[in-house]
Amino acid sequence: MAEMTQTEPEVAELMAELAALEDPKAREVNERHGDDHGVNLGRLRAIAKRLKTQPDLARELWATDDTAAQLLSILISRPRAFGRDELDTMLREARAPKVHDWLVNYVVKKNPHAEELRVAWSADPDPVVASAGWALTSERVTKSPDGLDLAGLLDVVEEEMKDAPDRLQWAMNTCLAQIGISHPEQRARAVDIGERLEVLKDYPTSPGCTSPFAPTWIAEIVRRQES
Repeated sequence: MAEMTQTEPEVAELMAELAALEDPKAREVNERHGDDHGVNLGRLRAIAKRLKTQPDLARELWATDDTAAQLLSILISRPRAFGRDELDTMLREARAPKVHDWLVNYVVKKNPHAEELRVAWSADPDPVVASAGWALTSERVTKSPDGLDLAGLLDVVEEEMKDAPDRLQWAMNTCLAQIGISHPEQRARAVDIGERLEVLKDYPTSPGCTSPFAPTWIAEIVRRQES
């Protein structure tokens, strides 16, 4: 008989706790966005706050392949504890969009291998993996642009964004907008590309929210910054 690891009983208890929090209405809302879980994220964060950082337990939760458990795993992870290949594998395992986004934003961005992964993922033939690379590129565009070829990035966006799959298109569009917002010398070209490609031009936007259509997004954020 295989020896039970120290975290296995706790994993079983947490899986039962997450199952008890399952809300059919929450699942219905989440499934519209491709996320197959019904746990209120506020309650999920409360569990994470109670558990605090636990890298070993985080890995065990990730291995369950359960969306809610993987979200909890991310919240109790220590970002710097993951190796490059481990993060690459995890990203490719992330089925749900929310798991993918949280992994990139809460773990990869804070990991020493973030730049190496950014470069590798951006060129990956899998559009979902490539979208993670573009998300990391947007982070650099706004926070550490030195060394980035902004004009080259705009060339790629101009050539590929229009026909890119949804998640990759969204990530490219975000990068386009961030270049236009953060780099005035590239703003006119970024706006022109957005206007010609018309990506997300008709995307439904709730009252009070900024449209993801890049020219509108750029104009609104620049207006706020200058007011």
